[in-house]
Amino acid sequence: MSHLNESVVKLLELSRQERIEKIRSPRWIGYPRAKTILAKLEDLLVYPQSHRMPNLLVVGDTNNGKTMLVQRFCGLHPASDNPGGDGVHVPVLFVQAPPTPDEGRFYNAILELLFAQYKPNDRVDKKQFQVIKLLKYVGLRMLVIDEIHHIMAGNLNKQRTFLNVIKYLGNELQIPIVAVGTRDAFRALQTDPQLANRFEPALLARWEFNTDFLRLLASFERMLPLREPSGLHDTVLATKLFSMSEGCIGELSRLLTIAGVYAVESGKERINEKTLSAIDWVSPSERKRQIDRGG
Repeated sequence: MSHLNESVVKLLELSRQERIEKIRSPRWIGYPRAKTILAKLEDLLVYPQSHRMPNLLVVGDTNNGKTMLVQRFCGLHPASDNPGGDGVHVPVLFVQAPPTPDEGRFYNAILELLFAQYKPNDRVDKKQFQVIKLLKYVGLRMLVIDEIHHIMAGNLNKQRTFLNVIKYLGNELQIPIVAVGTRDAFRALQTDPQLANRFEPALLARWEFNTDFLRLLASFERMLPLREPSGLHDTVLATKLFSMSEGCIGELSRLLTIAGVYAVESGKERINEKTLSAIDWVSPSERKRQIDRGG
């Protein structure tokens, strides 16, 4: 079983259904670009407080691992009960931007995450005061805002207001803010020169067919509890996987999950070209074309 990690070999003792559940479970692979961005996040977390804190914008295509990366970082810095202190300690808070740039809904989301009592119909300035007070109380050191490109769903006035909220929180709390989103997020932040200068972009580009991609495939194979080696990094199979996923790690992960489940259910216990031809898979660009055609 040299094709598997030692911890994964033990999973082969599980029942077929249990192995399928393991294959479908989220998995983290620390590829080089992800490690670089994680290192940037660690540096920001210990940055000395100042009136002008540096920020980071993690930007990339849809389904290319942005959210999983920042959730990985948040998982490394969880909230603690802080038994020696007065209340819970929250070093990093992960919040999703509302579907439209709405200041009140954004504060609601933060208060919900902190299990705070509040009245949804309260004035925005009251919610703002409560949020600032609570975030200082829990010792917040970094705010992570996912899906920041949702800003673009509002008119220019709402966009500016929401960007001012982000700026205000960073200034008032003196903490770094990490925004996560698609390339639209980069364009949104560029509309505010002050924020544009404070947010360093960290790009999660689509993968290229190179040695790093082959290493990624080898890492995936070592984490899938299949009894037979698949040789995912072999040139022919790797080329097909790259074409089917179109260089997106999220698509690749989903593709290998579906193929891995098929390999277990069929008793083949490996992923090969026949497996990839047998599963029901539509490439990302073809999905988009189908939607554009109306089905």
